[in-house]
Amino acid sequence: MILAELLTEAGLPPGVFNVVNGDKEAVDTLLTDARVKAVSFVGSTPIAEYIYATGTAHGKRVQALGGAKNHAVVMPDADLDNAVNALMGAAYGSCGERCMAISVVVAVGDAVADALVGKLKPKVEALAIGNGAARGLDMGPLVTGVHRDKVRSYIDLGAEEGAELVVDGRGLKVAGHDKGFFLGGTLFDHVKPSMRIYQEEIFGPVLAVVRVDSLQQAIALIDAHEFGNGTCVFTRDGAVARHFSDSVQVGMVGVNVPLPVPVACQSFGGWKRSLFGDLYAYGPDAVRFYTRRKTLTQRWPSAGIEKAQFAFPSNG
Repeated sequence: MILAELLTEAGLPPGVFNVVNGDKEAVDTLLTDARVKAVSFVGSTPIAEYIYATGTAHGKRVQALGGAKNHAVVMPDADLDNAVNALMGAAYGSCGERCMAISVVVAVGDAVADALVGKLKPKVEALAIGNGAARGLDMGPLVTGVHRDKVRSYIDLGAEEGAELVVDGRGLKVAGHDKGFFLGGTLFDHVKPSMRIYQEEIFGPVLAVVRVDSLQQAIALIDAHEFGNGTCVFTRDGAVARHFSDSVQVGMVGVNVPLPVPVACQSFGGWKRSLFGDLYAYGPDAVRFYTRRKTLTQRWPSAGIEKAQFAFPSNG
């Protein structure tokens, strides 16, 4: 709404940029009305799939970005201090409420996992959490009370499923904000692929550690997941980095970079059930999505062409 106000104030002509507030009825109107030629969406996978199916059924171009479960693989040769610092920001920044958040650490070998959890635990416990408008904090509140309760229910579920709850964020109290939507950073270890806290997108400050024995097992684990948005590997070995980035079935890959979000001149998007449609967001794909290609084939007669009169509008 503020952006719309600023654009209007800057002199953008009416109708160029519009903000429509509404529910499913408004969405379905955009998806079915013949005046709308293309629809771009970011949200949960079930809604993304619905928007893609409905929009394309009505002849529209649709770009629907869905959910994610982003894995970070930590190899035995990784710089653990660097990996831990990177993971703290990637897992708990923005309260984990972003589609590129790292929510799973795949530790290759028990020794790596033990050392990693040992370094993560005190940092997660020390997260500075409070009023999101204050300075010097690591996290603010979650977006709504309903979502806070949903994330908290996943922590309950993880404990019930048998994962080791290393750091429990459910008991957090922020002075002066008793009714705030706060939840502390949470860390699980010994998470299994069969658990719902591994399978489903939690979208909160919850990090799960899964243990495997090899890089190939790590890649197979990631490939088996329904989402393929982003992933990364922490290693000092160039061959490992090349094999991982070439082999893993994920749309955006980082090497010692936890959030492999490309710069704006490239395009952003995942694979599998993280993206419905053929074109990514922003970058070259955005230009292709919001425009349509037109091919013109011409042939001009050779006789009498010199008599033709041409008039072109002035460009000023």
